[in-house]
Amino acid sequence: MTTSGTSSFDLNLTEIVEEAFERAGSELRTGYDLKTARRSLNLLFADWANRGINLWTVEQGSISLTAGTGQYDLPIDTVDLLEHVIRTNDGSVSNQSDLTISRISVSTYASIPSKLNQGRPIQVYIDRQSGTTSPTGTQAPNINVWPVPDQSNYYTFVYWRMRRIQDASTGAVSFDVPFRFLPCLTAGLAYYLALKVPNGMERLSMLKAMYDETWDLAAGEDREKASDRLVPRQMFIT
Repeated sequence: MTTSGTSSFDLNLTEIVEEAFERAGSELRTGYDLKTARRSLNLLFADWANRGINLWTVEQGSISLTAGTGQYDLPIDTVDLLEHVIRTNDGSVSNQSDLTISRISVSTYASIPSKLNQGRPIQVYIDRQSGTTSPTGTQAPNINVWPVPDQSNYYTFVYWRMRRIQDASTGAVSFDVPFRFLPCLTAGLAYYLALKVPNGMERLSMLKAMYDETWDLAAGEDREKASDRLVPRQMFIT
């Protein structure tokens, strides 16, 4: 039997909304139906950011540190930082080194008596902020390193961040979601729409169970596959 020879299946906004409405026992008929579905999709993406690490949104970035400066802004769409190091001699073939920098809480950072001490940064407080723009300015996430750098063009803060999923747009546009999450995306939207469409409550429990099941399957696959090795620490009793 001849197969298609392709593996590029995807669904655009309209197709996913149509499928979700059908599962919720309704139909996509008006422009407002598409608008309310797009709003529900963006709320669904916010829910995913709270549920765990979405590996396809993990990106590496870096900030060149300046002597005497302890605070630096992160990209506005940053959800959180997952890993971070201090890199010295960035770009050097023979002398570049990545050194540990520990994440601390706001209470620990607040208790540091001399926040302007200079040296190689060994601790970082991450102020996640809201990532929105208000009348008082943009609430960008930022980092506060301690000690503050004692020289410029030497230390680089290298990080791996989880960014926000890109917004659901209009028209025949694909989503910022891998194909593995299309069943979960459709099931989640159907559940959200069932909360709003007439007679949707009759299917609510079924759609909720389906959404939870497809999320567990997708999230279980979308994880690090590297092995963890635990080494017991020896204790000496004298």
